[in-house]
Amino acid sequence: MFFQLDFLRRLLAILVIIGSFALSFVFLDYHQFRHANLIKSNETVNFEIRSGDSINSIANQFAEKNWIRHPVYLKVFARLNHLSDIKVGHYAITPDMNVQSVLQMFVDNAVTLQKVTFIEGWTFKQMRQQISALEDIRHTLKDVSDEQIMQMLNMADQHPEGWFLPETYSYASGTRDLDLMQHALQAMQSTLEELWQKRQENLPLASPYEALILASIVEKETGAAEERPLIAGVFMTRLRKKMKLQTDPTVIYGMGERYKGNIKRKHLREATAYNTYVIPGLPPTPISLPGRAAIEAVTQPDEQGYIYFVARGDGSGTHYFSRTLDEHNKAVRKYQLKK
Repeated sequence: MFFQLDFLRRLLAILVIIGSFALSFVFLDYHQFRHANLIKSNETVNFEIRSGDSINSIANQFAEKNWIRHPVYLKVFARLNHLSDIKVGHYAITPDMNVQSVLQMFVDNAVTLQKVTFIEGWTFKQMRQQISALEDIRHTLKDVSDEQIMQMLNMADQHPEGWFLPETYSYASGTRDLDLMQHALQAMQSTLEELWQKRQENLPLASPYEALILASIVEKETGAAEERPLIAGVFMTRLRKKMKLQTDPTVIYGMGERYKGNIKRKHLREATAYNTYVIPGLPPTPISLPGRAAIEAVTQPDEQGYIYFVARGDGSGTHYFSRTLDEHNKAVRKYQLKK
């Protein structure tokens, strides 16, 4: 009996020692798991959490990628540290991040942001093409007309041209195409309202929308920032004198798909809703996406009595401005006809 008790005590002691070693090993292994960098690469890794993913599925995915050896460690760590409420999205895991920083990023929804740029002077069609080419958004507008898009944006009574501010926008992967448009629309509405409130007095414009239309023409007429207020001033002077604007970009827009890179005399005489060689005043809608600078130029024009301008044609993108038709004709011969 004594021998049996002694044997059991020895066995228990051995088991305690083995258990202690095992616990020590597990503790050290868990400690190393907590503090080690998650990924074993020197490059940032993109990781996606999809709808329905949980800490359990994330732990298994990490193990499959050989980022962790024991999925249970991650599950325990997440629950002990209240890091289980992970959010759907695309995330950038950098080489210096440990398990805690990665899970915290998932909980904080610190998703990877992408960027898209809409260029000043683009048409709405070009903006749609740019959005359609993005691979990391949710495309919902493939077979939706321009008119339907404006209805979805609560702008059912508006033509889409010009209503979206050309800028660089950040967005999370998985964002809807319509949400990108909504962002650009709100940016334009805010910018237009702000600059219209600061406008010069007695402008020959009846509304912010007319300012938007004229800004879209200014945007297409020059790429030289310093010229925009002067170009806007020419159009203001023409509007005050009840002169036709006679601007080629409106002719081109009115031609639509028929424009092949060259305007002929017959096109200048063609009666379209946008041909400002034929129609008085402004065209019915903008002809492009005007940037903030173009809208500023229209609301703060530099009116110096110029009525005409002609491109210098020297590669600078600048123009020669004239106050009389005779001076303008001389400039045309100098800068255009001789070339």
